[in-house]
Order: sequence, then C-alpha cells, then structure tokens
Amino acid sequence: MGGLCNVDHIIVKATAPNSSPLSDKYVHQLLRLFAISPPCCRAFSLGFARRFGKTRSWRVALKCLLLLHRLLRSSPEDSLFRTELLINRSNGSISLYPCNFRDVSSSDPESFTAFIRSYARLLDEISNEDNHRARPGPPDNSPEEIGRVLEVLEQIQSLIDRVIECKPTGVTARNFLIQTAMKHIIRDSFVCYTVFKNDIVFLLENMFQMPTYQCCISAFSVYKKAALQADQLYEFYQWCKLMGVCGCYEYPFVDRIPLLQIQALESFINGMWEIKDDDGDHQSPSSSPLSSTAEKVGDEGEEERQPLIKLNDDDDDDSWEDILEASVINFSSHGSDEKDEWRIQVYNPFDGKYVSSDPNHPWGL
Repeated sequence: MGGLCNVDHIIVKATAPNSSPLSDKYVHQLLRLFAISPPCCRAFSLGFARRFGKTRSWRVALKCLLLLHRLLRSSPEDSLFRTELLINRSNGSISLYPCNFRDVSSSDPESFTAFIRSYARLLDEISNEDNHRARPGPPDNSPEEIGRVLEVLEQIQSLIDRVIECKPTGVTARNFLIQTAMKHIIRDSFVCYTVFKNDIVFLLENMFQMPTYQCCISAFSVYKKAALQADQLYEFYQWCKLMGVCGCYEYPFVDRIPLLQIQALESFINGMWEIKDDDGDHQSPSSSPLSSTAEKVGDEGEEERQPLIKLNDDDDDDSWEDILEASVINFSSHGSDEKDEWRIQVYNPFDGKYVSSDPNHPWGL
C-alpha cells in the first residue's frame, strides 16, 4: 500500500461515525506508510486537520484524537511525523488547544464536548515534548541536572493536571468509546507518575544543595504542588477503578505527602534564608514565594517578614550566632548539645528514608 491518497482513505475509515472502537490495523498501516514514504507524514497532518476541524460528531472527533494518540505513542521524539505535526500546529492548521469542537450529534452535547476538548488539550501538551518517558540511570547531582529535573517535573505535573481534567461526566462516564480512550489516557499517566516518583525523590534529597535560593524555592514549589496533586490523583484513580477503567493491579501506589511535612519544610527554608540574609546575603526575602509563614505590610506599604525565631525583648543586641543557636533549639527535636553538627531531618514518604541537611550550607554554597 502506498500513495498519499491512501492516507486520507485510512483516516476516513479509521474515524467512521459508529460505535466500533478504533482498529489497530489503521495505526499499523499509517506507521508503515510513514516509514516507506516520509511525505505521508505531512499528508496525515493535513488530513487530520480537515477531519477533526470540520466534524461535529463526538465519535469522529474522539477517534481522530485516539488515532493521533496512538501514533504519538509509537513515534520517536525526533521523528518526521512529530515535526510535521508541530509545523501544522504552529501555522494554525491543527488546533488542539484551544479546541473549537462542539458536538451536535448526542443527547448530552455539553458532556461530550467537554471531554473532547480536555482530551485534545492533553494531546497538545504531549505533542510538544515527550519528556515523561523513563530515562536510563539515576540523575547526577550537577546544577544542570537539577535544573533539568525541575523542568521535567513541572511538565509532568502539568500533564497530570490535564489527565485529571479528562475525567468524563454525565452519560460520557459509562460510554464504551469514552472508556476505551480513558484506558489509553490512564496507562500513559502510569508512566508519567512512575518517572515523577523517581525524580521527586531526587529533588527532595537535593533540596538543600541547590546552587541558588531561587532554585530551592522552585524545588519547594514543585514539592508542595506534588502534595496537593497526589490527593487529586488518588481520588481520580479510585474513581477510575470504580468505573472499571484498566485492571486494579495496573494502578501504581500513589504516595501522599503529609501537610505537616510541607509546613515544616517551608518553615525550615524560610528560617535558613533569614539566617543567611543576616549573614551578609543581600537578596530581599520579600521576593520569596514562600510567604505563608510570616509576612505583613508595614504602615508605609513596605513588606516586612516577622522573625521565625522570636527572642526576648532584652536580647536586642544578640549576634547572628545567638540567633543560629536559637534556631537549632527551635528546630532540633533531639536536644543535641553539638551546635555545629546538628541536622534537620525531613521524612521522605517515597522510600521511607530521612533526608538530612546542613544549616551552615543551606543552598550548597
């Protein structure tokens, strides 16, 4: 089979407006065409844009997205197919987000329209860059690798948000074609979350060895969102299990981070930055996004931070060494007398270990 006309023919047959699921043979036929004739990649992008852009049937739109999803999953990151897809998205030929699809073929058009648009937005992010695939070997501790892990974690968190938004509502929740699409969405989220769990452990272990304060607060923001997102993902997976989407044995265990740990970690980071600032660092603490512990607006409109460590009124002349000693007493739960060697321990729920940090070098400087 060859020729550009076959591409349009396959697209039309694969996305027929019936209740039959997308057949694997159409995916394999297109992949063979892409390998034999590279110009077929551009033909598919144009044919997909016409088919998805003009339809008002949720069945046709859903099969178009499923076909695209399967092809993206089977294509390497540097493939010509992905390149042509990005070109047609950049020039406006393909519009996955914002998606203008509106269903007029069902008894509940709003529910089907919402699902198609959420699914299209998810594929839009997936097609940008496939960073959620597993990588061989553990990451190293270089600043470049830490920055890369931070970037990947933010992308995965965004993908997980898009996955959760794909939760069908109304009559779509029990529709066979919708559940078929949900299986592909959910299984891809398993891969994302596996990579996320490994990288978030690496992030926590290097939280206090960040090269700059900005990197540290960025890492904390990712970790804080991970705690909130874990609860949402757990509830979403529970709903999917209840609806029979994938087997229960396929779902990964969602590690939930206690809120108390987030609060303790935030207080420690803020406290260490105040001590570091008093020791000669001139970056303004008011620029920190970690403002939930203590921050108020003065009479003249300037932001002031309440001290994390409160000393007595008659201790106004205390030096930074006294403040550091007070912080040790405030944070250390072991009552150690070795002030130069104490370490705060943060519990890591992913592997049951404690992560230690040196307050004398909070950012690895």
